[in-house]
Amino acid sequence: MNSFELKKLQAPLKESYQRDPEMACVTLKAEGKIGEGISCKVDTGRALVEAGLHPATGGNGLLACSGDMLLEALVACAGVTLSAVATAIGVEIPGGSIRAEGDLDFRGTLGVSKEAPVGFIAIRLYFAFTSNATDEQISSLAKLTERYCVVYQTLTKGVPVQTYYDK
Repeated sequence: MNSFELKKLQAPLKESYQRDPEMACVTLKAEGKIGEGISCKVDTGRALVEAGLHPATGGNGLLACSGDMLLEALVACAGVTLSAVATAIGVEIPGGSIRAEGDLDFRGTLGVSKEAPVGFIAIRLYFAFTSNATDEQISSLAKLTERYCVVYQTLTKGVPVQTYYDK
């Protein structure tokens, strides 16, 4: 896809959203089913993923860790956003990779220490790609990728999460 094709694809959506902002508001959903042992089966829409305990919390390493899945979502979103931004501004990226790393202190998760946080302490996102882009274009790619990546923005800005329990 080139810049013209992307703009042609997105132009009617942008016009529609300008006319009726409510059309741009979409609720994404994820669903899982509590599985055997300590696991949860999540339907990703493409495959069924079974999540379980990380080995640092007693898991056997055979099931997906939800923390890994969060980082995978960040990598996927950042990669798609980088590609879309590059296409939109006419920068070619013939190949590359995105990697996310996150630090956890499992003392918090396991209730060993009330001082240890539950959740990621830090997340690092690395981009490595080949391109003939100038330093100025790389700077724009970085700024726009961070600005438009949904998962990145959600993690860095935070959002309220409400929980509901039905039995």
